[in-house]
Amino acid sequence: MRRAFGLLQALLVIVMVSGIMTIAMKYATVTVKQTKDLYIKESAEMFLDSAVELAILAIQGYERNATNGCLHEVNITSVDKRFRADINISRYFLYENPWNCDRNQIIQTEDSHGFVMFDVRVESNESHPKNAGAKIVLYRRTLQRP
Repeated sequence: MRRAFGLLQALLVIVMVSGIMTIAMKYATVTVKQTKDLYIKESAEMFLDSAVELAILAIQGYERNATNGCLHEVNITSVDKRFRADINISRYFLYENPWNCDRNQIIQTEDSHGFVMFDVRVESNESHPKNAGAKIVLYRRTLQRP
């Protein structure tokens, strides 16, 4: 009778340890996926910031005149094709409208002169191996001064 009781205890200990290990492995898998998704999201946010800076450079280098008007949009793809940014320039805040720009907002204060409002959309490329099939889309509206 005593040996059967010890066998029962050993089986219960094995079942309890296997249950604990199963739960631990499940949470370890979830943590790895969350870490991977967080890495892709942070990479997309850094690309978004870089795309805004490139859009500012594009505005500064754009040949503005009465026939060209003003720059309306900038599309940027990362060098390794992981992310794509579509930047819509929704407003130019200026004293006057010298370039025949349809997106100009006339302002009265010197502090706000030259600001530009961007609507930025960054999307990940699902087929890229570093993105591992994750679809990340970020939107941001930002006010910048080129």
